[in-house]
Amino acid sequence: MHYRKYFEFAFIFLFISFLGVSCSKSKAKNGTWSKKEGLIWNTSYHVTFNGAESLGDSITATLQRTGKSLSCFDSTSLVSRVNMQDSTPVNTDFIRVYVMSRRINKITGGAFDPTLSPLITAWGFGEGHTPTADTLRIDSLLKITGISRTRLFNDALIKDNPGIEFNFSAIAKGYGCDAIGEMFERNGVENYLIEIGGEILAKGHNPENGNWKISVDKPVYGKKAADHISQAVIAFSDMGMATSGNYRNTQSNGSTTYGHTISYKTGRPIQTNIISATVLSKTAMEADGFATAFMAMEKEEAVKLIERLDIPVMLIFNDSSMWCSKRFEKLIIRQ
Repeated sequence: MHYRKYFEFAFIFLFISFLGVSCSKSKAKNGTWSKKEGLIWNTSYHVTFNGAESLGDSITATLQRTGKSLSCFDSTSLVSRVNMQDSTPVNTDFIRVYVMSRRINKITGGAFDPTLSPLITAWGFGEGHTPTADTLRIDSLLKITGISRTRLFNDALIKDNPGIEFNFSAIAKGYGCDAIGEMFERNGVENYLIEIGGEILAKGHNPENGNWKISVDKPVYGKKAADHISQAVIAFSDMGMATSGNYRNTQSNGSTTYGHTISYKTGRPIQTNIISATVLSKTAMEADGFATAFMAMEKEEAVKLIERLDIPVMLIFNDSSMWCSKRFEKLIIRQ
């Protein structure tokens, strides 16, 4: 399982012009459309919505609130406090993400687990960290991982071992999209597209009165973030979407190069035959978590689970072939 889904490889080109550093507005067929973009949680965000420009302040406030609960980059955040104690009172944002994480963890047989943070760090995927393949160290870290070793009790997060740490980076951006969407709904905004670091929530219609059209990048080794080659263009609405990959963020240890997907079973990097997973679901948070989980599975295992769940998914394999679930095929408008 991995957590640092870099925007450069998970980039999704939106068929909308994201303009303005702060907030801007324009006229379209449906009245006033506003746009808001900026930086948050070491990545970028873009929001287009059919509503008042003044809601840009509410977008900022929602992102800041969510970050104070879930950002592992903020040493004062709630998740950072949870990581330092064995029992910590938690808020609604934390509980919702934790509950969804437990759900996806159970469905995927452990492939999604936000407590692998110490192993992510041990393998060098974090600023200032040097990778290690020390067997004793990795085995010791495995003893303080596993979301099943934690639980909620009276709105507090309880850990069986105080050394257990959470890193919600693989699901927090999706939740951030959902949180902004809920804010829009409270304010009567029904048509919007929210993107944070490549994760998306699309509702209603676009400025042209149609479904939102999105191009998913083809994973190409060695390409820069600006070199976008489309794998497929899809049109959808009223769903969240996430793309995860394992071919740009790598580390080297001597002559060995490995990706940032860490096995929940061995505590070591794994490279399955899946190099990219794009998932759509009813929420961006759920799509985000499942996209991450599928990267820790082999093709046969992932396809079997996807067909059982009956969700729209596109998988790209290391031989450049592609597989789409039946529900995803219906969304494709161009390849």
